Amino acid sequence: MRIPLRTLGKVALALALSALAGCGDDEGGTTTTGGEVPRKPMFLVANSRGDNVLRFEQDTGALVDVFIPKGTGGLFHPDSMTLGPEGDLYIASGDTPETSAVLRFDSSTGAFYGEFANGGGLHRPYGIAFGPDGRLYVASFLTDQILRYDGKTGDFIDVFKEGDGMPGGLNGPNGLLFGPDEKLYVTTQGSVAENGTPMFPGLPSQVLRIDVTTGEMVVFADQPALSDAGHGYISLLGLAYGPDCNAGLCELYVSDFANDIRRYDFTMGTLLGTIATNYTGSSPSGNYLGGLSFGDGGRIFTVGFDVDDTKGNPGTVLRFEADGTPVPASGQSGAVLVKADARLARPIGILALP
Repeated sequence: MRIPLRTLGKVALALALSALAGCGDDEGGTTTTGGEVPRKPMFLVANSRGDNVLRFEQDTGALVDVFIPKGTGGLFHPDSMTLGPEGDLYIASGDTPETSAVLRFDSSTGAFYGEFANGGGLHRPYGIAFGPDGRLYVASFLTDQILRYDGKTGDFIDVFKEGDGMPGGLNGPNGLLFGPDEKLYVTTQGSVAENGTPMFPGLPSQVLRIDVTTGEMVVFADQPALSDAGHGYISLLGLAYGPDCNAGLCELYVSDFANDIRRYDFTMGTLLGTIATNYTGSSPSGNYLGGLSFGDGGRIFTVGFDVDDTKGNPGTVLRFEADGTPVPASGQSGAVLVKADARLARPIGILALP
């Protein structure tokens, strides 16, 4: 019964949204005269303090809608997002053992399908990634572990990797990404969790590479130099590989919570360049940085937020070409696509939709 009910739900919600929108051309389709309506590329932003997900146009940065309303399905402090093999949207949610889970939604309508994966000691899920082995890998940040779940049922399988409090270890795992080489790339904050609290004993923030077949784990990229306008530390976060990931041309892009995006050669781990993400003009920067995602035209979308908690940490979306050239929205400066907006409440996760 599950598939028919989901199908009916999609149809009903799509009809309702179309009626409300008048023409429903955001998703593309056919006009009343039979002509094709161009699809408008979108991206999603997860508000880690708004407990919701907003949808925007990639071209203009215009807010389309509240794609997933506050608290839907228990959505709480959402972080990273990914699309599953079947095209559904998966979101890391929760910050306690009781609330921590990966939730599943319809990627076209935002309809909630259920809690997909939890348990196994999961505590504050950050990065999530489906592997070539059909399993879901989840970074359990506050236990310094990577957990595995069945990619179809969500059933817990095992603790795949865990930290040891040593350099080169799984210390504060954050972003997860499977590369074209089918190996798992992981960013670490350099923290060690003690009773659900991250401690900072001076470990480096690194990018690790794991062969999920053999379990071999190596340091792909060591902690880089501090950002010129950063906050005096490094906290590597988001991962994405470039649009031209052909043999010999592939690049890995890594965002730093304390500012900047760094580009690495995917084969050697060599640092190729740095993209400045300080949009406040101050030094140190007045903003932190969340994840990143590649959208239409091979452009980078990343999200940041104001460092001032008293203002509610309003978020800003930046856009760059793959080489780091800023691509602002009309009337904006620098790389600003969506200027600081209180509706973006400490946003971390961002996902460009295909």
